[in-house]
Amino acid sequence: MDLQILSELSNDASISVPRLSKKINVNSSVIYSRIKRLVKRKLIERFTIVVNDAELGYEVKALTGINMDSKKRDHIIEELFKIDGVREIAEVTGRFDILVTMYSKSLENMHKMVSEKIGRIDGIQSSESFIEMKSRTKAMPYMSTQDSD
Repeated sequence: MDLQILSELSNDASISVPRLSKKINVNSSVIYSRIKRLVKRKLIERFTIVVNDAELGYEVKALTGINMDSKKRDHIIEELFKIDGVREIAEVTGRFDILVTMYSKSLENMHKMVSEKIGRIDGIQSSESFIEMKSRTKAMPYMSTQDSD
């Protein structure tokens, strides 16, 4: 049942407990207590929204792989987060040290962000940017076919 609740909430975090209760055919008080328990167990970290970036004018999304001087790691990450448009930084394995997710309103703005801002941060050795052409997502499979709880 917990997986069913997680699945429904991940699709629509604004769903009311009574509506969720009807949808999965379980008493509202049970749903409420299960959600409280999921929050307490930190399986639910927060209830949030998904913003449509394109509707706000952020038409260009890029992932930029960066190689850096590891001694300057903290400084580089701090400087990257000062750049408008930098949304996420992930330390990764593979050919890059970090991957930076960035948004901008145009290709020209993205070019300026990469060449004039990221390229000038002390300690960055090289970067390679990947412009997102089209994206597809799939919800996490919280519902197991063998789920009987």
